[in-house]
Amino acid sequence: MWKFVVDESMPRSTARELRRLGYWAEDVRDVRLKGSDDDTVFSYAQAQQATLVTADRDFEDIRRFPLGTHHGIMVVRVPDILPTWVVNAELLKALKQLHGQPLKGVLVIVELGRIRVRRQG
Repeated sequence: MWKFVVDESMPRSTARELRRLGYWAEDVRDVRLKGSDDDTVFSYAQAQQATLVTADRDFEDIRRFPLGTHHGIMVVRVPDILPTWVVNAELLKALKQLHGQPLKGVLVIVELGRIRVRRQG
């Protein structure tokens, strides 16, 4: 079963939606990491052996966060002007498409209506 740490760049409701579907999920705001830098949030996700879910495009940098070296990163690129439920729906749709696949070491880019998956090698 996948585990997720949700960055504060995502809607407050994202972790709740993931838990509602039976996933283990924590929001960084609930573990006193609000306002923390990227390295701190990333390290926390790794310590939890969880995939980081974020809208922060800095996490797309595979030189800084090399493929195959982490527990997974999902960057959700849905325009800020869209309602929260759309952001969550796109994420959940992506997870449904990825069902059964390991997220460890993978970078997943979630966009409106599509996902891109980058794996090592």
